[in-house]
Amino acid sequence: MVLHETFSHHTFLMNGLIQGVKGFLSFLSAPLIGALSDAWGRKPFLLLTVFFTCVPIPLMRINSWWYFAMISVSGIFSVTFSVIFAYVADVTQEHERITAYGLVSATFAASLVTSPAIGAYLSASYGDNLVVLVAAVVAVVDICFILLAVPESLPEKMRPASWGASISWEQADPFASLKKVRKDSTVLLIYITVFLSYLPEAGQYSSFFLYLRQVIGFGSASIAAFIAVVGILSIIAQTVFLSILMRSIGNKNTVLLGLGFQILQLAWYGFGSQSWMMWAAGAVAAMSSITFPAISALVSRNAESDQQGVVQGIITGIRGLCNGLGPALYGFIFFLFHVELNELPPDQSSGRKTMQDPSDERAIIPGPPFLVGACIVLLAFLVALFIPEHSKASSTRKQSNSISSTLSNSLDRGSEEDIEPLLQDSSV
Repeated sequence: MVLHETFSHHTFLMNGLIQGVKGFLSFLSAPLIGALSDAWGRKPFLLLTVFFTCVPIPLMRINSWWYFAMISVSGIFSVTFSVIFAYVADVTQEHERITAYGLVSATFAASLVTSPAIGAYLSASYGDNLVVLVAAVVAVVDICFILLAVPESLPEKMRPASWGASISWEQADPFASLKKVRKDSTVLLIYITVFLSYLPEAGQYSSFFLYLRQVIGFGSASIAAFIAVVGILSIIAQTVFLSILMRSIGNKNTVLLGLGFQILQLAWYGFGSQSWMMWAAGAVAAMSSITFPAISALVSRNAESDQQGVVQGIITGIRGLCNGLGPALYGFIFFLFHVELNELPPDQSSGRKTMQDPSDERAIIPGPPFLVGACIVLLAFLVALFIPEHSKASSTRKQSNSISSTLSNSLDRGSEEDIEPLLQDSSV
C-alpha cells in the first residue's frame, strides 16, 4: 500500500529496483557476516541483523522515501536466517538438525499466517498508524529478547581471545567464497540447486497475489484465506512430514521430493485458470516448503563446525541475489506475454474477463512466468540428482572420532600395561 501510494505510476518498477538493491547487498554481505559469526559468535550478529531489519518500520509513517531507502540499505543485514541456522547447527547434533531447521521455517510460516490477519484487523478497526506502532513494539520486544534471554551458541574455544581478531578479505569476498565452493563438487551442486530452485520462488512472491487478484479473480478476503491455509499447511509439512521423510527416505531424497512438489505447483499455477486450481496448487506449494530446511541441513552436514556461518551465509546470499533477479525475471516474462499487472483493482472487479476469450493465448497459458519457473526448478531437480547422499564432512568427522577413540583406547591400554608391572613388583 505504501509502495503504491509513493510510486503510483511506477509501482512494480520501483518494487523491482528496491528488491534488486536489497538482494544484491545481501549477496555481498552474507559471507562476511557468516565468517564474522564463525569467529566472534552468533548472538552479536543475530542482534545486529534483527535490529537493522526492524529499523525501517517506524519510518513507514514518518517519511516513506526514507523508509524505502532504509529498506534497500537494510539488505546488508538481511541475513538473519543464515545466522539462525548456524546457531541451530551449534546447539544440535547432526541427526537433530533437520527437525530443528523445520521448526525454524515453520515458525516463520506461522508469522506469515498471523501477521497479515492481525494487521488487516487493526488497520480496518483503528487505522494504519496503530499497525505500524504494534509492529515497532514487537520489534523492540524481539531485540530485547535476543539481548537478555538468548545465550551465545558458539563454544568459547572456537572464538578468538579478543574482538580484534582479523578476518581476511578472502572470507569477506562473496566471489572468493564462490571460487572456493567450486573446489568442493558436493557443496557446489547444493548451491546451484539453491539458486535454480529459489529464483522462481522469489519471482513468484513478488507478483503472485496480485496475479491472483487481477487474472484469476480473487478478492482481498480470498487472498487472506489463501495465505492462511497455505501457511498452516506449510507449518504441518515442515514439522510433521519433514521429520518423517528424513527418517524414511533420507536427506537427499527429501530435497528431490520437495523440488518435485515445487515443479508441480508452478506448472499448476501456470496452466490453472480457475480458483479451485489455485487452491489445489497452494496445497502442493505447502509441501514444497520442505525443500529449504532440507537443503540447509544437507549443506550443514557438508561443512565443519567452524564453517557453519560461512556456508549458511552463502545460501542466504544466493537467496538474496534471487530476490533481486526473480522479480525482474517474472516482470519481464509478464511483459513479453502482455499480462498486465499495473494497478490494484477494487475487490468487486474480477480479472476473469481476461480468461473468457478462447482465442486469447492467455486462456491456454494464463501464467507464463510460472511455467518458465517450473522449467528452471526442473533443472534444479536434475542437478540435485548428482548430490551424494553421504557427506564428506560427516564421514570425516566419524573417521576422526573413530581414530580419536582408538587412540584413547590404546593409550588406556598402554597406561594399564605400564602400571601393571609396578603393581606386581609392589606385591612381591
